[in-house]
Amino acid sequence: MALATEIIGGRLIDGSSLVSASKMLMSQRIGVVKRNQFLGSPVWVPPQQIRRQEQLKRAVRAPVAAISEDIIKASSKTTAPEKAVNFKVRAVVTVRNKHKEDLKETIVKQMDALTDKIGRNVVLELISGEVDPKSKEPKRSKPAALRDWSKKSNLKAERVHYTAEFTVDSNFGVPGAITVSNKHQQEFFLESITIEGFACGPVHFPCNSWIQSKKDHPGKRIIFSNKGQTKPDIKSMHFSLSSCKRGGGGGCVEPYLPSETPAGLRALREKELRDLRGDGNGVRKLSDRVYDFDVYNDLGNPDKSVNLTRPSLGGKTIPYPRRCRTGRLPMDSDITAESRVEKPIPLYVPRDEQFEESKQNTFSAGRLKAVLHNIIPSLKATISADNHDFSGFSDIDILYKEGLLLKVGLQDEIWKNLPLPKVVTRIQESSEGLLKYDTPKILSKDKFAWLRDDEFARQAVSGVNPVSIESLKVFPPKSNLDPEIYGPQESAIKEEHILGHLNGLSLSQALEENKLFIVDYHDVYLPFLERINALDGRKAYATRTLFFLTPLGTLKPIAIELSLPPAGPNSRSKRVVTPPLDATGNWIWQLAKAHVCSNDAGVHQLVNHWLRTHASLEPFILAAHRHLSAMHPIFKLLDPHMRYTLEINALARQNLINADGVIESCFTPGRYCMEISAAAYKNSWRFDKEGLPADLIRRGMAVPDPTKPHGLKLLIEDYPYAQDGLLIWSAIENWVRTYVERYYPDSSLVCNDKELQEWYSESINVGHFDLRDADWWPKLETADDLVSILTTIIWLASAQHAALNFGQYPYGGYVPNRPPLMRRLIPEENDPEYASFLADPQKYYMLALPSLLQATKFMAVVDNLSTHSPDEEYIGERQQPSIWSGDAEIVEAFYEFSAEIQQIEKEIDRRNADPSLRHRCGAGVLPYELLAPTSGPGVTCRGVPNSVSI
Repeated sequence: MALATEIIGGRLIDGSSLVSASKMLMSQRIGVVKRNQFLGSPVWVPPQQIRRQEQLKRAVRAPVAAISEDIIKASSKTTAPEKAVNFKVRAVVTVRNKHKEDLKETIVKQMDALTDKIGRNVVLELISGEVDPKSKEPKRSKPAALRDWSKKSNLKAERVHYTAEFTVDSNFGVPGAITVSNKHQQEFFLESITIEGFACGPVHFPCNSWIQSKKDHPGKRIIFSNKGQTKPDIKSMHFSLSSCKRGGGGGCVEPYLPSETPAGLRALREKELRDLRGDGNGVRKLSDRVYDFDVYNDLGNPDKSVNLTRPSLGGKTIPYPRRCRTGRLPMDSDITAESRVEKPIPLYVPRDEQFEESKQNTFSAGRLKAVLHNIIPSLKATISADNHDFSGFSDIDILYKEGLLLKVGLQDEIWKNLPLPKVVTRIQESSEGLLKYDTPKILSKDKFAWLRDDEFARQAVSGVNPVSIESLKVFPPKSNLDPEIYGPQESAIKEEHILGHLNGLSLSQALEENKLFIVDYHDVYLPFLERINALDGRKAYATRTLFFLTPLGTLKPIAIELSLPPAGPNSRSKRVVTPPLDATGNWIWQLAKAHVCSNDAGVHQLVNHWLRTHASLEPFILAAHRHLSAMHPIFKLLDPHMRYTLEINALARQNLINADGVIESCFTPGRYCMEISAAAYKNSWRFDKEGLPADLIRRGMAVPDPTKPHGLKLLIEDYPYAQDGLLIWSAIENWVRTYVERYYPDSSLVCNDKELQEWYSESINVGHFDLRDADWWPKLETADDLVSILTTIIWLASAQHAALNFGQYPYGGYVPNRPPLMRRLIPEENDPEYASFLADPQKYYMLALPSLLQATKFMAVVDNLSTHSPDEEYIGERQQPSIWSGDAEIVEAFYEFSAEIQQIEKEIDRRNADPSLRHRCGAGVLPYELLAPTSGPGVTCRGVPNSVSI
């Protein structure tokens, strides 16, 4: 196929070579030939006579030519060099306008329109994939300026198309790159360039990047095409479909492994990567495109207050993944800490990683900041003068029915113009606003479902955190903590606590038949409890919860263990609570479940959500930009799964996980939140166990079984997260395998791919520096290794993050269902608080939950974090789906992947209507849609975006 695509992509008819003769046979594909003979002068076929290459909605195999010996003999007789013919080609350049411009931008734009006429313009230069045999340099066109910039400067369209015209000769070859030089004062967003006029058809240069002014970045921007010229297989003169493996039709073969880079593009490929890596020095400007690593040394603010001092995460003392380096100057009070940039000033991320305008307007840069900067201060102003606590459940209901009056006062005009989220409704024109919350989905079918034990258990397998539950293999459960420090390792749960809840089974039978499951947060919380419980208004236990799998296939809780740090050798630091038999026992049981949910909310947010998706992926993304060229097939594959992640992580460092940020304010561990996250990274995070099948096996929720779909047998058949997740995992794996085998048919190609190996090595040895010596890191030596690594990364960025993120408001927006923090322990009979608990248990329960300020602040934030923006790209989708790759076979495989994702969505809908699946279907039961692939904008409790984009 290699030679076949060269034939298809030929640019002229030339009798001086074998390939030129073969092109003649394919003339019906490339244009009209004027002379009815194989030998003679080259004839350039004008673009208007060339059949336009069809869009690659479906891959089309080009006809395969058989080259006769007569043609070869005739070709070999021609030795005289032919004179090159000049011809013109046209560039169509698509620039995306901003929807809104401030005054300064408008003025500068008008100045650029004026100066464009006198030569301060945008200049392009075509670069061939071929090297000039005389100069030994890449063939280049003469520079060409974009036309009509000044005339079109006032157009309000979203996209504006400009043109430029180049003159090249017939020996130029297929263009492989374009350089862009922006002599204007202002950056612009270059979406794409298409070159028309070459016989191979349109050559596409996807860009989707900001082009900076030369005054800020003097160098030229390099944009690579998604087309290249294939090379003939001289060793064999027989061409079959199997020899066309890398060809895609229309003269395209894309992308290039480093060793296959055309000679004319090699130096540019290396230069572009050097520019993206930078030199590791200096303060980064917002316009930079430099990707580098640093530790999390910017979460605290000791210059502002000693109480805002936080330890640096990353290093020997507290291991943690690395984040994107900004290069800011150190704190005055701590030279090891990076100075803070406080909202609304943005943190640095490489320019192309920043949210696009539609994303900014609809959510994070607009809506989230509106919440953090305006609603929450208003909440503080209002609530500080009023009651701090909920007096009863009706007070919580009012938040959805009537809202919470906010004293916005002089901010009224600002309030009107804020891009507030849907959850906030402006209903008065006076100096009072009303913050009204949408009813969370958990209340939509059954207002009291959250109180029931079956719903409490159901959410362990189909709620927002379905990845903590494990099969119980050893009874009683045991801790891995040092008994010298944390007391006896053995759980206080005894056989007599649970025997009456095992449906007639003995304990040994229940264990043998895999009927017992556990959510165990004992070791996560216990090392921090003494410090947490010393915080004002924070009280927590380290919890263990045991579940029994009933004959109906549903779970029920049968015991909760509540542990505190041992106060002495004879102290009773462990307490076991079982399902109630009386009224007092019922309230104690409800408080115990609330503490479990608070533990669960903390681990969900700090470990399973933030650490295992956001933070652990950032090193892989940074290393990809630093070592994988935009030409590289693996960069092309990963590109949609890296979108917006660096920006959302930077926003989190600035507003959410920072000292006194939302996470510390709203979750029980307070200032120790990120230390808990770091401890989990050190003690339990393993990349080789982050793929879904490996994780299910690690937790004992599945066992290998080659007779079952996906090669696994689930121990709980009705485990919605695992059931649906395995469908998506399998689809991703199949797509990745098809893609990898296309470019790496031999494992030696994997081992010898310099860019690929450097990407993976740096991801581990720099990005995950503190765990670099662990023996569990997967090797990257074969195509199978690469498939496994890439499938895991794509799974984490898409489905795993979706399962853990987009149910936050639907399940947590009703605070009693998942209280993010608790303020009271459960009183014992000899405690002073026990009498007040007996006198008014509901009041005690409400006082144990978050305060009004804490609850409403948390609700406002998780509503926004659960929101899909209108520009969301879901799994099975990508920008420019038919031309993102010039490899038609890969485009075809991607459409097949998309079709499989659509079928998965239908299967999920079918499962949610199956009454035998009681964890997702039944009276008042929420369907499990968090892994349903598509969604509309807003808070929908469904949809799997390609990337960690919120």
